[in-house]
Amino acid sequence: MSVQLYDEIGEAFEGFKALPLARYGEVPSFLGMVGDVRGKSVLDLASGTGFYSREVKRSGATEVFGVDISSEMVAVARAFEERDPLGVRYEVGDVSELPLLEQHFDLALGVQLLHYAEDTAAMERMCRNVHRNLKPGGAFYVFAQNPDYRFDGPSLAKYGFLCEPTGEEIETGPRVRITALLDPPISFVGTCPRREVYEHCLRTAGFTEVTWVPLEVSEEGVREFGADFWADCHANPPLEMLRCRA
Repeated sequence: MSVQLYDEIGEAFEGFKALPLARYGEVPSFLGMVGDVRGKSVLDLASGTGFYSREVKRSGATEVFGVDISSEMVAVARAFEERDPLGVRYEVGDVSELPLLEQHFDLALGVQLLHYAEDTAAMERMCRNVHRNLKPGGAFYVFAQNPDYRFDGPSLAKYGFLCEPTGEEIETGPRVRITALLDPPISFVGTCPRREVYEHCLRTAGFTEVTWVPLEVSEEGVREFGADFWADCHANPPLEMLRCRA
């Protein structure tokens, strides 16, 4: 997604987390994978409006630093911080050009980050920049589209999203158009990198223990909609996660 589009949607981006797939799949799955953050420092990359930055700070992280390429997204995140001060810092920055920061962090978050790399070299730079800002043994948690998602499967519309191939292929994988069915809908184009691209870039950057983690639907989501509602999501998961160690 272009920086301009990020700047245009601003606070509307928060609405993504209220859609069924995000609320009952993405958010509980990702936070569950990250686990206990009490006493840890967290670097939130592609932090957007600060949703996960706030979540981990409320869960006991000692220091949280959010970085996003969009100045408008950072402005919205700072506005949330002003309304409800948690002690989270935000800065505008491009992860592919992220410098060595003033401190090393215990863990880093990358929610829908790496798929914006235009080629393998750019993804490798992103991964190296994350790696050098983590403490030895620090964890990097990635949330992304499932590389094996079948675009000809049932629509994701009932979960609040559409995911459609554009027909274009770049070095890292096929280009896809994601539409969040908000009012009005918001669409953006990104890439669905191949599984081996993720693994190569992370390992080249120095990460070890690269492990894929499946998306899970929360018990609350099953109670809210019923098990049958989520059958298509389980049969053809649109999202997947990764964890690795510096």
